[in-house]
Amino acid sequence: MARIQFFEFEDQKWFPDFFRRGITDFLCYHFSTNKRYDVVAPLINEIMEKYRYERIIDICSGAGGGITNIQKKVSEIADKNIKVTLTDKYPNIEAFKLVNKENSNINYIESSIDATNVPTDLKGFRTLFTGFHHFNPQMAEKILRDAAEKGEPIGIFELGEKGIIPITINCFFIIIEFIKMTLFVKEYRTLPKILFTLIIPLIPFFCIFDGVVSILRIYTPEELEKITNKIQVDNYKWDTGYIEDKTGEIKGKIIYLLGYKDEK
Repeated sequence: MARIQFFEFEDQKWFPDFFRRGITDFLCYHFSTNKRYDVVAPLINEIMEKYRYERIIDICSGAGGGITNIQKKVSEIADKNIKVTLTDKYPNIEAFKLVNKENSNINYIESSIDATNVPTDLKGFRTLFTGFHHFNPQMAEKILRDAAEKGEPIGIFELGEKGIIPITINCFFIIIEFIKMTLFVKEYRTLPKILFTLIIPLIPFFCIFDGVVSILRIYTPEELEKITNKIQVDNYKWDTGYIEDKTGEIKGKIIYLLGYKDEK
C-alpha cells in the first residue's frame, strides 16, 4: 500500500494542548507496556559501537513512550550504561519528567529542538520512533540530510503493518488500552482525563483517527530508499528494511532506516 499524505489532529497548531498530551500520554503507555521496539535494540547497539557513542539523542520524543525499555535493552546488550536525551519541537516537559523519574539515565532538553536542524553539540545516535510518518517527503529528507551532513548516525523506526487488518487491530487495542490506562495508572487518573476518555471519549476518538491516518502515512522501505537516494554524502551509508518481532506481547513487523558513516 503506497503512502497517503493526510492530516492528523496532533500535528495541527490549533489543536488544544490538553488533547495532544492525551494522545502522547497514551502512546507512552502503549509502547512502554508492550515493548514494541525492543527488537531493534541490537541494530541501535551495532551503530553506537561503530561511533563509540554512549548516548542516544531521541528526536520528536512526544511523551517518551517506550524509550525506557530501549535504554535498558541497549544497555544490556552493550554491557554498559547507555544514556538517552529526549528532545522535541514542542517538548512535553511534564511527561519527560515522569520518564526521568522512572529512569535517571534518561534526561531531556526543555527548549524546542527542530529535527531538521539538530544542534551540533548534541552528539549521539539520533533515534526517531513512531514519528517519521508525520513529515512529508520534503521535511523527511531534511531530517535525514541534517544527520548525514553533520556526520551523525540516525535510526528511524516505525510499526510496519499496513492494510485493513492492522487498522482494525489498532482501533481495538486503542480502546482497550485507554480504559486500562485511565482506570489503573495513577498518573493518568485525573478528573479531566476521565471525563474526556470514559464519559465524553474525545481523546480516544482523536487517537483512533490519528492512529488510522498514521498507518496510511507510514513510509515503506522502498519509499524511504527513494528519499535517501537524493542524499549523497561521502562515506555515509543508508540501510532500510523490515525486522520482525516474534516475541513481544503484540507481534508484527518494524520498518527501520539506518544512516551512518561507512568509513573503511
